Parts: sequence; C-alpha cells; structure tokens
Amino acid sequence: MRLGLSLFLDDEGGYTTVAVAVALLVSISLVFAAASAEWVMARSYEVQPVADAAAMAGANSVAAYVTIARVLDACVLSLGLLGVTVFGAGLVLSCIPGAATFGGSVCDAGRKVLDARQDFARSASEGLGRLEKVLPAVVVANSAACVAENARAQGLPYVGCAIPFPADSQSDFSPLAVEISSDEMDKDAEELRELSQQVDAAKSLADKARLRGWTADCGGTPYCLEERATTLAGLARENNPHYPSAEGWGFGVPLLRARAYYATRAVQEKPLDSTVEELTNSAARSAFYDYALAQVRDGTYAEHEDGTVQIDLPDLPHNVEETKASSLYTDDLWPCTGEEAGTVLHSSTACPGATGSSAGRASLQDLDAGAVKRCETCGMDLAAMGAVAAASTSTNNGFEHYWREVVAASKEYEAARNKQADAEKDLRDKAEDARGSFKRAVDQLSVVRPRICPPGAWGCVAVVSRTEATTVPTELTASFLSSGELPAGSAVSAAALAPDESTAENNVLASFFDGVTSQGTGSVLGGAFDGVCELWGRLLVGYGSRYDSVSASVGDFLDRLDNVFGGTVGSWLRGKIKETIAACGFEPVDMRLMKPALVGWTRVLDQSGYDAAGKARQMIEALPPGASSFDLAKTLGVWAADSLGYGEITVAELTIPGTDISIPLTIRLDDLLEAS
Repeated sequence: MRLGLSLFLDDEGGYTTVAVAVALLVSISLVFAAASAEWVMARSYEVQPVADAAAMAGANSVAAYVTIARVLDACVLSLGLLGVTVFGAGLVLSCIPGAATFGGSVCDAGRKVLDARQDFARSASEGLGRLEKVLPAVVVANSAACVAENARAQGLPYVGCAIPFPADSQSDFSPLAVEISSDEMDKDAEELRELSQQVDAAKSLADKARLRGWTADCGGTPYCLEERATTLAGLARENNPHYPSAEGWGFGVPLLRARAYYATRAVQEKPLDSTVEELTNSAARSAFYDYALAQVRDGTYAEHEDGTVQIDLPDLPHNVEETKASSLYTDDLWPCTGEEAGTVLHSSTACPGATGSSAGRASLQDLDAGAVKRCETCGMDLAAMGAVAAASTSTNNGFEHYWREVVAASKEYEAARNKQADAEKDLRDKAEDARGSFKRAVDQLSVVRPRICPPGAWGCVAVVSRTEATTVPTELTASFLSSGELPAGSAVSAAALAPDESTAENNVLASFFDGVTSQGTGSVLGGAFDGVCELWGRLLVGYGSRYDSVSASVGDFLDRLDNVFGGTVGSWLRGKIKETIAACGFEPVDMRLMKPALVGWTRVLDQSGYDAAGKARQMIEALPPGASSFDLAKTLGVWAADSLGYGEITVAELTIPGTDISIPLTIRLDDLLEAS
C-alpha cells in the first residue's frame, strides 16, 4: 500500500510533485467541462429569443397593414360625411330666396364629393384586398430576415420564420362599397330651388307693391297722402305719421291716415263763397267726405302669422260712372221741395230755388229716373257729384289721387304676399322631405364599419430550428477534453397585436391629410364653398376615439352659411340637419397604433382550429435547411409571390372632386419589409 501511495505522499506525509500535478489537471478539466456545459446550455436557449424576435417581426408587418386599413376607412367615412354635409348646406341654401342658384352649385359640390368617395371606397376595397394577399409573404419575408440576421450575428445555423394566422384574409370590406346615393337629395334640392324662386319672385312683387304704396302715402315729393293731409286738412303729426322708408311701413298706415283725414274734412267742410255754384260744390264735397269716411272705416288691413295678409282698402269713385255705382247715387242724400213744376231735388235747403215746402229726400238715382226734378238754380245732379272725386283724383295734387295709388298697390301687395305665403308653405313641406332624404343618406353612412381581419390578425406563430449539431469551441479545451456538440434544437413563439396607449394622440391622420392636400385638393374642394377642405380635415383628423367632435365641426360649417336668418325655412332646415348629425352616433375608428406583444402560441393555434402541439411539430419538421423566405413560405403552405420585390402597390386612388385629377395612394413593399 505504501508503494501505491508513494507517488502522491512522501515519507513525511506531504504531497509529492505527481500529486500536485494530478490535482491541477483534474481541477482544470472540471473547470473547462463546466464552461463547455454552460456554453451548450446558453446556446441551446438562444433559439427561443430568436423565435420571439421572428414572431414580433411578422406581427409588425400586420400592424403596419392595420394602420393603413384604418386610415383608408377613416378617409372613406370622412369623405362620405363631408359629401352629405356639403349637400346639406346646399339644401339649406336652396331654401333661401336669392341664394338658390348658389345652393345648386353647393349641392353639385356635395355630389362630386360623394362620387369621389364612392370611387375611393371601391379602389380602397380592391387595394386592401390585394395588399392582404401579399401580406403573408411579407410576414414570412420579414420574420425570415430576422432569423437570418440572428444566425449571422450568433454564428449558428438558424432557419425559420413566422406564419400568420389566419393564413387567409377574414376581412369584410363590403361596407365600403355601400353607395351613398344623392338622387333623392338632388330631387328635393331642385324642388326647393324652384319653390324658393317662387317665394323670391312673389316677395319681389310684394316689395315693389309696398314701395309703391309707401311712396304714395308718405314717400313721394312734392305730394303724397301725408303732405296732402297736412296741407288740406291740417292733420296733427299723431294722426299723420311719417315713415322715412318702406321698412316698418304697412298699408294700415294710409288707412288710419285716410280715416283721420276724411273725418277732419267732413267737419271742416263749408262753402268757400256765397255763390250758388259753390253751395252745390260744398254739398257734393260734404257728401263725398261722409261717404269716403264710412268706406275707409269699413276698410281692413291684417297680417297673419302664416304670412298671409288680408287687405280691403276701398276704391273711391273718381268719375261719373263710378259714382253711379256707389251709394252716393242710390242713397237718399238730397233735400226736396214741392214746387209748381213738381218735386225738385236740391243740393241744400239753403238753395235759393228751394221755395216750396219740404218734400223729404231723394237720391240721384231718383233724379235720373224722373221721380224728382233737377233744380235749375243749384244744378245738383250726377255730373255735379261725380266732378268732386274726378277733380281730386285726376290731378296729382289731390288726396284721392294718391289714395287710389295706395289702393292699387295694396291689391298687388295682397296678391303677392298671399302667393308668397303659399309658396313658403310648400317650401316648408318640401324642406321636411329634404330633411328625411338627408337623414336617410346619413343612415347609409352609419352602417357597420368594415371588418378588418387580415392574415395575422389572430397572431403570428414563429418556428425556428437549429438545423444541425454544432461543435463546442475547442480552443481552450482540446488539451483537456474531447470535442463536444451542441445538438439541433427548435423553438416556437407567437406574437399578436395590442393597442399602444401611448399613441392615442398620434397624428397619422393629420399626416395623411397634409400629404393629400399638398397635391392640390385644397383649392379644388374649396372652390364651390369656403371651408369645405377645412371641414374634411377636421372630420378626418378628428375621426378617432374622440369623434364626438363631428357634430361641432359640422355645426360650425353650417353656421357659416350666409343669409340664413332665424325663423326662415333655411334656418329650420339647418337646425334639423345639425340635429341629425348629432344623433347619428357614428362608430369611431380606434386610431391607436398597434404593436406586437408576445402571447402563448398554443392560444393562436387553438383559435385557428389546429391541434397546437401537432401543428407546431409539423411546422418545425417542414423547415428546410438553408431555405429562402420564398422556399419557407411555400414549404409551410403560405402563398408568396415568385418575386416579392421592392416595388409599390396602389391601395387606393383619390379622385379630386370635379376634376380628372386622381392621386394614387401607394404602399412601398420595402417599407413593409422593413417594418421589423
């Protein structure tokens, strides 16, 4: 035994050189063995982070697509809302007399916006479909590039990629194809314009008639009713008011003026001299004033809440024929006496020819019928009576001359105002129809938004393999250990999209709007109506989680309409349109940017209807060593173009309303390929 230990222990019990050498050798061997094991374990685990990175890279491509789709959806809806809003403004303007022509051009602008929206929606639906077809290849290419970069950096033979689930599109873009027809609004707008033109024409006639009446009453120079009443009757200002303009003046003013005038003239009337001729003239004038006072007291003037007017200003006789048709001819107004020749009619009991006893009273009609005789002294007859009104009516310095002008103007005014009221009633009824057609157009916009479920919407599952064993580095261990190997290995990971709360205030829509308007849409959209392009910007940029601002934006736009006064049909329709927009309840688009997040890969595969473990094993086993991204996609059953390339895909074309200009909205594939 001693001989066996003598190599390690000396006679004094100490360690020999051999013992020390062996101990050092064993210790060094253990250290390098542990280092080799650590290297193997570390490299074995690193396939999992590579799979995680590949899953994230694939999901990043899907996130980029989702942002594109939401921007296009927001653009389609905002264009539709812009079109119906502009059309609504056209409907409002079509209700306004004097603005109907401009209302037609605004309606035309709204129609062009809706047509542009339809074309854009159609192209966006087709473009997004094309983009979704190539999206699986983009996911594979991006994730495979990520795996290749990790293999280069680590010096390990990694192969793999991410596969989107679902592999085929589940999106539904049919709501984008819903056509917002303007035919019904077009028809209503045309009828509104016709009715408003009728209102305008009737109002113009009424205004002219009122101006004519005002001029005859108190606006004419040097004579008018007011001036004549002052000069001839000395009426005080309280009974003889002055109106400096036709505004605020009505036909009730000359009616009251005439009542005061004839009452005063009837009291004041007396012969101007002592001649028999003047006695007869004064009697005729007195009879005329009494008759006129009774007539104007029966006259009426009323304006009703429905816009109609009722005017009855009496026509006073101004010649013999008209006198004969009045009560001045038929009433027993004239005293009679019994004379030798029979019963004689006089102008007054003061007539020198009235020498006989009183024989009652008679009318001029009785005189013409021969029932009584004409007094040869005073000469009272129909001609004498008719001359009173004829003298003051036929000359421009007579009160009755201007009264006749007022009466004629009142008849024109009444007819025009009542025609205007009828047209306004029809206009209100048609405005109610227009409100309904506008609401139906808005309801078409309120349909369910497109269902965006592209390849990868449920998640992207990445499979990465170390396809062959790798020798452990031998630079330090070769002298102490035999060479070791890192065996082949695989890892599975998955990533799905989640909203990034930090991007709730992102300006992606503002950037899109700025990019489009920089190509010339601003001047075109704003050509028919100021603020159209600005409104589109507000609707588009505000179309996110805070889209309740749409009501305020539309309200501000409509409030800028000129010539819309409170109480008018246009004002009513504007209020109803604002109420319709406020109550429409559009579904907002969540414009938060999406970001990939690691999730359990079994959940993604289960949602896709696969046996998770079996599908993962199948995918791993199908990975070909040293494959290109196209080979990987083809092997794993994912469609990919023969050459994905770095070109562009046009996802939509925006036609500028009213022009032949079309702005293509393109996506650079290399941007998607670099999304990781």
